[in-house]
Amino acid sequence: MTSSCVFCSFHSMALVPYVENSLPALSKLHNSSAQFRFANHDLRLAQDWKKLGVAAVVWDAAVVMCMYLELGKVELKGKGAIELGAGTGLVGIVAALLGAKVTITDREPALDFLSANVKANLPPGSQGSVVVSELTWGEGLERYPAGGFDLVLGADIVYLEDTFEPLLQTLEHLCSDTTVVLLACKIRYKRDTDFLSMLKQRFRVEEVHYDKQRDIHVYKSWKLPPLRDL
Repeated sequence: MTSSCVFCSFHSMALVPYVENSLPALSKLHNSSAQFRFANHDLRLAQDWKKLGVAAVVWDAAVVMCMYLELGKVELKGKGAIELGAGTGLVGIVAALLGAKVTITDREPALDFLSANVKANLPPGSQGSVVVSELTWGEGLERYPAGGFDLVLGADIVYLEDTFEPLLQTLEHLCSDTTVVLLACKIRYKRDTDFLSMLKQRFRVEEVHYDKQRDIHVYKSWKLPPLRDL
């Protein structure tokens, strides 16, 4: 894999090996940790690029999603949320600190790393508000309650075309008519807009935030009502 392919995978569905000669812009991702302040808490997220690749680094979309959650435009206190393709867990951790009860998910190889970040960054009184759980999109969905979440979160999870349909199946399963989906992503290629087009066939979609500096869009989605017989 060449350096240009570092961007060709994303947290949830691909654990990409470390690339020694990666792009200079990615050098910060090679650090063993990344530090942030959200929800009046100082957070230090471990990163492990060599072991887990893109699944174990904090990407800009996660940072922008956390900034958006802090704006208070989405009610979090007491709400049930699930994060998909969580990677380091930053978004789910911040959602929990802001009052949500969060199920933080990723594929099995990332779970120990993810759990360690959650434990290290949530105060003892908040540990019970988070569950870390395995979820491969489109598989074993019966383990999660159908329509059982108020909020579904995903940061930089829209990428590989092979995962679009399983991701949509997963969103449809997790969402009730009142569930809000928030997706933060960078629109890099045509396939990214293709996913949004697919999403719009099943969900209402609107852009609610754009971070110009980081070129990250935040989209809010909710289920379309079923078509009724004429």
